[in-house]
This record gives sequence, C-alpha cells and structure tokens, in this order.
Amino acid sequence: MKLLFTLFLLTSICCGCAEVKPWERGILAKPHMAPDPHPLQSELRGHTYSSREAGGAGATGSGGGCGCY
Repeated sequence: MKLLFTLFLLTSICCGCAEVKPWERGILAKPHMAPDPHPLQSELRGHTYSSREAGGAGATGSGGGCGCY
C-alpha cells in the first residue's frame, strides 16, 4: 500500500512540472500574477488592523484601541 501511494505521489509530482518557455515568462512576471499583487496596501491594512485590535497575537505592535473605524 505504501509503495502504491509513493508511486502515485511521485507520478503526480512529475506530471505537475512544466517547462516555461522564454516567451511565456513575461506573462508570469506580470504584477497580477504575484501571490500578493498589492504588498504595500496589505502591509498598511495589517498595520491598521493590529493597531486597532488589543490582542494581536502575531503582530509586533498592538494597541489598546476599541476597534472603531
């Protein structure tokens, strides 16, 4: 059973790999293809959220605000 699962896993990993041609790289380099297309805006929203929430567990700074907008 483990051998069958390992074989299936290796086969699916190898089939998922594709070679990107040089002329296709421009399409993948566009800003809307990024995992976070607006990193500055996301950082500012995260900072605003963590400053308004008193218990920001993973944030570096947390304020004592009421959470009002």
